[in-house]
Amino acid sequence: MENDRIDKVLEYLNSRALEYTWYTHPEAPTIEIARQYWKQDGSKHCKNLFFRNHKGNRHYLVVLDCERDLDIHDLEKRLHQGKLSFASPQRMERYLGLAPGSVSPFGLINDTENHVHLFLDKNLKNEKMLSFHPNDNHATVVISQEMFMNYLEGSGNGYEFIEMY
Repeated sequence: MENDRIDKVLEYLNSRALEYTWYTHPEAPTIEIARQYWKQDGSKHCKNLFFRNHKGNRHYLVVLDCERDLDIHDLEKRLHQGKLSFASPQRMERYLGLAPGSVSPFGLINDTENHVHLFLDKNLKNEKMLSFHPNDNHATVVISQEMFMNYLEGSGNGYEFIEMY
């Protein structure tokens, strides 16, 4: 387990007085596997996808309800960022400090140049509690909408809520 990645996220949240709960579980690199370990905590579990544009000079983190599927071509039309493809593990490490299967908005703490733009499913605004991996897929952080918005405001990265489906 990459305890240092988890510790970094928890220390970041604690240092900004952002309230949350968290729990550990076996490795869960996909939604299907993670479902086995999620607690009935009242949170909306999220799917997190990392994309790059055609030129490779822009990167986007897309966060949506884990129960929804996303058509990449439809997403391209909605984002107006041109042709998108999944970013490589090397790009993921470079910009978010993360490995595949651990992508999370908490990776923005590693994006010190605020390069990554975040697109969030507008339906997530209606959720009281959200949950994400703390940059390691052996744990889950549950955070209120208010605390998550405070986190995003402090990250310095651009973000916006959009209609995704």
